[in-house]
Amino acid sequence: MTEFKISDALKTLLEVLPPRIKDKIYASVDFSDMIEVILDLGKMPEVRFEKKVFYVEDDFVTQEDIDFITSKVGTFTSDNRAGIGRTLHRISAIRSRTGKIIGLTCRVGRAAYGTIDIIKDIIKSNKSILFMGPPGIGKTTKLREAARVLSGELGKRVIVVDTSNEIAGDGDIPHEGIGRARRMQVPSPEKQHAVMIEAVENHMPEVIIIDEIGTEAEAEAARTIAERGVVLIGTAHGSTLENLISNPTLSDLAGGVQTVILGDEEAKRRRTQKAILERKASPTFDSVIEIRERDVMAIYKDTSSAVDQFLRGKIPTPEVRVRTAAGKIEIKQKAVEPMPEISDEELEKAIEEKEDNETRIYAFGMNNGRISRAINAVNVPATVVDSLDKANLIITTRVKAASDPKIVKLAGSRKLPLHVLKSSTNNQITRFLKNFFKISGDQDEDERTAVSEVEEAVKQVKNTGKNIDLSPQNSFIRRLQHMLIERYGLKAQSVGEEPNRKIRIYPK
Repeated sequence: MTEFKISDALKTLLEVLPPRIKDKIYASVDFSDMIEVILDLGKMPEVRFEKKVFYVEDDFVTQEDIDFITSKVGTFTSDNRAGIGRTLHRISAIRSRTGKIIGLTCRVGRAAYGTIDIIKDIIKSNKSILFMGPPGIGKTTKLREAARVLSGELGKRVIVVDTSNEIAGDGDIPHEGIGRARRMQVPSPEKQHAVMIEAVENHMPEVIIIDEIGTEAEAEAARTIAERGVVLIGTAHGSTLENLISNPTLSDLAGGVQTVILGDEEAKRRRTQKAILERKASPTFDSVIEIRERDVMAIYKDTSSAVDQFLRGKIPTPEVRVRTAAGKIEIKQKAVEPMPEISDEELEKAIEEKEDNETRIYAFGMNNGRISRAINAVNVPATVVDSLDKANLIITTRVKAASDPKIVKLAGSRKLPLHVLKSSTNNQITRFLKNFFKISGDQDEDERTAVSEVEEAVKQVKNTGKNIDLSPQNSFIRRLQHMLIERYGLKAQSVGEEPNRKIRIYPK
């Protein structure tokens, strides 16, 4: 069971409120799970909790109340945020057109210890990690504890680039929640990217922690930092990895997206359209963690692989971890690795094998030209030969087999399979070829179906740990299936006799 504690210095925040408002809050509510206090000029004070709202009735906020609070907190910067020294509380201002403060949001800042236990192995992996999730779900809290763990437990040189003092609190002395990490404050949000680069150039960190990457300049600075070998742990605007990929400003964090025009042969080989989307470069962040709920996280350990799957129209399967109500960490869903691509060399090898294993048909008492035309029309790996010595398959008609039984004896003595057709019509020849090669439609479509069957079967084998048999296929398609299965790390072998020979997949 994982235990964690919360430090919020809540009394310090309440002490900056006007005495009459503070006393009414103390007297009326259990403020232990309070999120924020809202004070707008001329309105009743509002206390927000996670699942409820409390209004201080029969009382209205005055300008004197607002001035009282602003006199007790730090200086408001250009982003209209201030804080309380040595705490994580944040005071945000709403101004009138003339610049006067007429509203305040006093948000409770809490340092939670133990919340990254659910992903501690990822944090310690020495890889750059990007947290994503909706506002208020705990991304900044994760950054704060990551700074503490990396600087303390692992002894890393960690620098927190703190734009609005969200991570380490207000004042010149950072909050103890970041542990031994150093903090660089950012004078204004538009200078965040410059401070990120300055941190690397001047202070030689091993890890940089940054909250809310939201501009192209910040994304570029993040890539520059990563290329210098510094580990990045940060957050970005957006709730999911898919959001990030489609965001033109920030997609570079995931490697960027470009349109590529393929040649005819390459498009045919990939079985896709000529215009496709591809990743431009390696992602800035090695891994992406989506915080779906406070204690539910979806982990993409390999950002490159996940992005490539999205761009190919597939939905990657991340590892999903949860913290139960009892505090236990469980893996609710295992990650499923994508089927590996077949390289040009492997495809060429398969094609060569296809030619080596080509079915060579000797047609006894039939028209060779008609059979060749049928082979071309059906598009199967076969050719017509003019002698039994070259053949590995014999076909004839029922009439010929009955009138000249020597062909049956020859087939038996040479151990060559003999197929007897009802007649030598185009329809009968085509039907035989389709049945023999298991062709139900277009050959490319059969290959696509066979590959899809492998993908589904691999998932089942990994989830159940049991053997699975695929559908019977011809030798060329079986070869493609074998390559995919082997590159995925599973074992397989062909079983059965032609034309019902098939692949059996085994768990590791």
